[in-house]
Amino acid sequence: MDLVKRTTNDIVIALAGNPNVGKSTVFNNLTGLNQHTGNWPGKTVTVTQGSYTYEETKYILVDLPGTYSLMSNSIDEEVARDFICFGNPFVTIVVVDATCLERNLNLVLQTLEITSSVVVCVNLMDEAKRKGIDINLEKLSSELGVPVVGTSANKGIGMKELMKKVQEINLNNDIKSITIKYEDIIEDEIKKVSSELKNIINDKTITNWLTLKLIEGNKSFLESFFKYYNVDLLKQDRLLDIIKRSRNNLLLNGIDQNNLCDKLVSRLIQLSETISNKVVFLKNEDYNYKDRNIDKILTSKLFGIPVMIVLLSLIFYITIIGANYPSSLIANGLFFIEDYLTEFFLWINAPSWVHGILVLGVYRTLAWVVSVMLPPMAIFFPLFTILEDSGYLPRIAFNLDKLFKKSCACGKQALTMCMGFGCNAVGVIGCRIIDSPRERLIAIITNNFVPCNGRFPTLIAVITMFFAGFVATPFRSLVSTLLLTSIIVLGVIMTLFISKVLSKTILKGLPSNFILELPPYRKPQIAKVIIRSIFDRTLFVLSRAVLIAIPAGLLIWVMANINIGNISILTRCANFLDPFATLIGLDGYILMAFILGFPANEIVIPIIIMSYTASSSMVDIGNLAELKTLFVSNGWTWLTAICVMLFSLIHWPCGTTCLTIKKETQSWKWTAISFLVPTIIGIVICFTITTIVRFLGLI
Repeated sequence: MDLVKRTTNDIVIALAGNPNVGKSTVFNNLTGLNQHTGNWPGKTVTVTQGSYTYEETKYILVDLPGTYSLMSNSIDEEVARDFICFGNPFVTIVVVDATCLERNLNLVLQTLEITSSVVVCVNLMDEAKRKGIDINLEKLSSELGVPVVGTSANKGIGMKELMKKVQEINLNNDIKSITIKYEDIIEDEIKKVSSELKNIINDKTITNWLTLKLIEGNKSFLESFFKYYNVDLLKQDRLLDIIKRSRNNLLLNGIDQNNLCDKLVSRLIQLSETISNKVVFLKNEDYNYKDRNIDKILTSKLFGIPVMIVLLSLIFYITIIGANYPSSLIANGLFFIEDYLTEFFLWINAPSWVHGILVLGVYRTLAWVVSVMLPPMAIFFPLFTILEDSGYLPRIAFNLDKLFKKSCACGKQALTMCMGFGCNAVGVIGCRIIDSPRERLIAIITNNFVPCNGRFPTLIAVITMFFAGFVATPFRSLVSTLLLTSIIVLGVIMTLFISKVLSKTILKGLPSNFILELPPYRKPQIAKVIIRSIFDRTLFVLSRAVLIAIPAGLLIWVMANINIGNISILTRCANFLDPFATLIGLDGYILMAFILGFPANEIVIPIIIMSYTASSSMVDIGNLAELKTLFVSNGWTWLTAICVMLFSLIHWPCGTTCLTIKKETQSWKWTAISFLVPTIIGIVICFTITTIVRFLGLI
């Protein structure tokens, strides 16, 4: 179960903390570029690991998922809890937010129940000072019984002092942390169960914590315990008998298994409040006055959703405008290289089919994917990350929470839906933040209903050609943005509707409650935002798309160049699909383009052009007026344009997203359902609209 890559001399440090406390900033500040990511065995949660050297001692830092507790209500909590318990960290650094210490102390106290080798990092001290919050760090250290260090990780302040405290524990691991006492009846039962546990295992560090989990009946913890110790406590008859008696004794005192956890949590909250009152001093009781005033607008019933739509529209507008030039520049550069590759294959006298497959097929497809996909993502993800870092993203979840609850889904799905605007694969990965497995599956299945950057080129091109072409050039992008936003709103409505349908059919259940923290508004760190969004999101998604586009390029070239009876395989397939495609307002070539565009939606338009021009490889027509002429001459009408946009919005996930769904769900069944649900709905909607329009004689 040991995730960490280390040598015998390495000292492992676990880095824990609530979301939005700057934990990753602390981690990045210490480790720099000496880090890598990996998945916890058997889990889908990504854990980042890095190294740091202090006074010739090498430390391995493991950045655990941000979590509010270690009660194992979610996969993130399980991973954090299991690593602290079983990952053998020498020290656990718990990062807390200086501006809301009381709430963060809950996690500190839970960690201290597991291990006393803890250093508390009180981060965001500069922000606390600006708000008039003063914290007595020495008093806090005395109350907790462990070292406490104040830091401002975004400025690099306090990092050396933090590692100095870690080094002191390394040299002298004699720490007596605070002992958390519960009600007498609970303490009595803990002692009884602990006494028996000592006859089974010899690990005093974990006994008290394990005792509570046993009495609670926490199955996930027992499973993790079995993996680590190879001892199945559920088969220890004497122990089970003592636990049963303890539960009965607690029940006689009005404490059942359901409210036992509540009493434990209440005690931790009470203790957090007591400690906080002793160490935190406010110069201004209304230090959150500005944030509350802003929230009166951004989270209000009247302005919350309209402001959200305007902000997202602005991001789309900047993405559309900003991506045009770099996309063209990258395409020109990549196709310039293609010319030299062609000359190289001619120079070595390679067969034409080898040149066709490798250059006109594989390389040209890759060139299209990179040139069309990279610029929008490189713009959208940083802008989206700025919303995240500024503290606005949780407000979006707050605004949409009621709508998702009415759909029997989780409010956190609003966040994963927003991530899907950049890339549906990223949105699917983001579904990890949803605790309920049922609600997580709903979010994964419906994430495809919001268009990603890969579908933007098709949507924007069709909108501009058929619905915004009559507008004067300076305002064309604005009109395109408004129409694109309308389509996206339709996607959100479909997400809510299908979530409701799924929750009433194959994924029945009630919506769960969750704690949504509205962090303070902060000034985004632009440099770190760009680095994180480029490396963690843009290049990650692009690399997956490239891997899937390689076989796609090969397949497209083969289908366009191998003939059966003087007709290419591509044309034969299109002719075969044409009757069905006509029923849903498309034609065989368009439907074939969507099928061949499965690896990457960016190549749908180039494949349509290639089909209409009878070219043997993908081509592009840069002028939209020429492109519209080509489409109209091949039978396109305003109805075709509408159906293409709707089918682009609501059809199967791309190959990258399907691969991600399989990895996240570990199930081909749910991957297939995620593929079929939007596909069937897209076909039904296009068929219905086409039938109505033709019946009314509107075309």
